[in-house]
Order: sequence, then C-alpha cells, then structure tokens
Amino acid sequence: MVTPIGHHVGGRRITGTSRRSGPVYNPATGEQTGAVALAEAGEIAAAVATAAAAWPAWAATPPLLRARVMFRFKQLLESHADEIAAVISAEHGKVLSDARGELTRGIEVVEFACGIPHLLKGEFSENVGTGIDSWSIRQPLGVCVGITPFNFPAMVPMWMFPVALACGNAFILKPSERDPSTALILADLLAEAGLPAGVFNVVNGDKSAVDALLADPRVAAVSFVGSTPIAEYIYRTGAGHGKRVQALGGAKNHMVVLPDADLAQATDALIGAAYGSAGERCMAISVAVAVGSAGDALVERLAPRVRGIKVGPGNDPDAEMGPLVTREHRDKVASYIDLGLREGAELVVDGRGLTLQGYQDGFFLGPALFDRVTPEMRLYQDEIFGPVLAVVRAPDFETALGLVNAHQYGNGTAVFTRDGDAARSFVSRVEAGMVGVNVPIPVPLAFHSFGGWKRSLFGDHAVHGSEGVHFYTRLKTTTARWPEGIRSGASFTMPVMR
Repeated sequence: MVTPIGHHVGGRRITGTSRRSGPVYNPATGEQTGAVALAEAGEIAAAVATAAAAWPAWAATPPLLRARVMFRFKQLLESHADEIAAVISAEHGKVLSDARGELTRGIEVVEFACGIPHLLKGEFSENVGTGIDSWSIRQPLGVCVGITPFNFPAMVPMWMFPVALACGNAFILKPSERDPSTALILADLLAEAGLPAGVFNVVNGDKSAVDALLADPRVAAVSFVGSTPIAEYIYRTGAGHGKRVQALGGAKNHMVVLPDADLAQATDALIGAAYGSAGERCMAISVAVAVGSAGDALVERLAPRVRGIKVGPGNDPDAEMGPLVTREHRDKVASYIDLGLREGAELVVDGRGLTLQGYQDGFFLGPALFDRVTPEMRLYQDEIFGPVLAVVRAPDFETALGLVNAHQYGNGTAVFTRDGDAARSFVSRVEAGMVGVNVPIPVPLAFHSFGGWKRSLFGDHAVHGSEGVHFYTRLKTTTARWPEGIRSGASFTMPVMR
C-alpha cells in the first residue's frame, strides 16, 4: 500500500490541498511506500501565517518554561527511539544501528537546548558613565525555517529547531521529500511535550516550496544543509530577501595517514567513516591520503576489509551497510566508478553488480575502493556521496596538507599519526572547519558547533552550540541613566561617558 504523507501545521497533521505529490520508496526493496504531498505557495503562506501568529506568545514565555518543554520532548524521543529508528531505516535505507546513532546525536542537541535559561543570559556593566548602566540581552528573531537533507532525517533537523524553539522562535521545517515521515513524528512528539500549536510546523515540498519560504517577508532566518550548489542558491536568495542565512554545503573529507600511524586503527577508522551509511554523510571520509610508506600497507589492509563489508537491508541486524536512498542516486554513484576507471585510477574493489537474493529491485551498490587517484580527476574533485573511497598517494606531510588545503571543500578532515608535533601542525594549518586527530569523523558534540570552511558553509554562523544560540537570536544593548533633579536640556553632540 502507498501511504499518503501530508504536513503538520497548527499542532496537527493535515493532508494539504495540493494535487501534486512525490514518491517515497523503501530503498531495500525498491517499492513505493508513500506519496508525499508537495505544498504549493498558498499552503506555504498559510503555514508561515500560523507560525507568525503563534510566535509572540511563545517568545514571551519564560525561558525556563520553554526549557521544560524541551525536557519533556527529550523523554518522548527516548521512549519512541525504536519507532523513529525504524522509520528512518525504512525510508532512508541506513541500518538500524546507524539510525539509532543518528537519533542519539539529535537528542544531544535537545539536551543542550534544555539549558537555554543559562545560554540566554546577557551582560551587564554598572557605571559605564556617571550614573549610567549598560546591558545586553538576546531576543528571538521570529519565524525561522529549516530546509534539511535526506541523509539525516532526524539529526540534522534537530541541529536546528531545538535551539531555535528554546530561544523563543517559531519554526517551519521543510524536510527532504525522499524521507519525510520522521519529521512528522518529531512534530507529533513536540505537541505531546506541550509545545503550543503553531510554534513548530512541518511542510513537505520541493523547490517551489523552498522558493516560497525564501521569499516570504515574515520569515526571519533560514538554516540549510545540502549540496554546495543548492547551499549557495539558498544563501544568495535568502540574503537577497533580507534574511539571516546559514547554509551548509558539500564536502570531500580527507583523512591523512602518516607512516607512523597505527595502521590497524586507521583501517578500522576508514572502513566505518567511508562506508557507514553507504557513504551518504557530509562527514564521510571519501579520500584517504597515504603518506610515504603508508600507501601500500594501507591498501593491503583495506582491500579485504572492504570486500568483507556486509551489505543488506537496514532491518537486518547483521548488515553493516544498507542501500542508497534512490535508484537515481545509486546509478549516479555507480557512474563515478565508471568515470574513475576512464580517468586511470586503479579500481581495487568494485562495488558494481551487487545483487541480494530477495532484494533484486533494491537500490544496492557494493563498496568501492580506488587507489592511485590524482587531484585532477573528477573522482577526487567531486562530492560523490556514496560508498566510494579514493586513496591518494603523497610523498610527505607538506604535500598531504597542501592537498587538503587546495580542495574547494573544507568541511572536515582528520590526521592519523603518533607524532604530536605533526598533529599539532596539521590542526593549526589545515583549512577545514572540523578536525580529527586519530578520530575519523570529528563531528562536534552539541555544546560545540558544527560548520565547515570554504565552499562547505555559506554564512557567518555554524549550527548548534553557542553559534546556534547566536544565529537564532539578535543582540539588543540598552544604556540607561536615571537623572536626578532638573533636566539640563537637550544635547546635540555624540554622548560621551564621563
């Protein structure tokens, strides 16, 4: 059966009025399981109006009471964790353990948002001048929008809306139309946690819905995660309409393996970081830079491990890697394997042609491993977003560092070494927003902030952590004097504190 999937507006699920819809698949079987409504401009305008009407009362709610909603939401997420993970796996394809891990990382941001009374504290200076005090406060923006990708239908939205809501904003989430059901569950749980109707809304849609949100003057801020071309479009369009925008784009994350590294540890790290979630992670390691003598030994260790990865449906407890999200994306990733061969890279493990009994129509692609990839190849330059790992050989540390710094993306990177001096130099000089030392996927915890450099982030603020609080609030500074006695008359000069 194909289940209709609507929206969540004004505290309840609605079917919507648009006649347009998009297919939602089970990637393991290839079967269409849902039809998601694609909102038209009028429906987007109605959702924004709902959020705008609900915002003033929510903004006036004391931060402590807003935090208590977040506490209840966290408890509900934990009690519904298995249900949410199953829905993520069914629509995205990732294995259940990975879906549970994604949800856990999202819950960590909710935990961070529970501390909002402390995080919103301002600053106060007494006697900045004679009888004059000055203080600053942070206040919410209004209606905020999140536009999120398919690869983390729970975690990435929860990078955004818990902080936005706790800061006193209303929020509209436009999730990926490929796996939209998780967002509706989150909305249900927020309503159950006591969030007032209209403060959080979910509208499903495609580019026309995004454009309507970007153009609506009642929307104050937009958060986005996705590919770099779309991130740049979101940033330019949103900023052109006077909105605050944070737009996180693509990545080509390098892991530099120095000759002194623990190769067993580095191999384990690469297997999980390159092929976990079928490589559909913005923080996946897609390039291993093997320095000097590390090259041959690393590839020798990697090849049998890559061949041994257990590929299967997400609900198979033994599966380590599931299918890709759609047939079209699977075919696009496979085309990069074809391209790599034409460009002259050495294909060590070929993931094409994988079929699973009983799942012949699923969107499966086996893991692929290339060696002797060079920087001029598109295999190296492009974000493939699939289970393809490229090994690049570098003669020395400086060459390896230069490769990372020369790439257009600067999302995350890692170095594996026992040499503290080399690691310290790498951390200081590398041009990337997130760095791991013997940690392959250095995603910051919620009390720090997630964000890349170069063409991996458009805007001045990263997500969650203190950066998130600053993004979803604006600063107001007050300077006050309570005069004694008779007024001295008007002053027409710039005030000077004495």
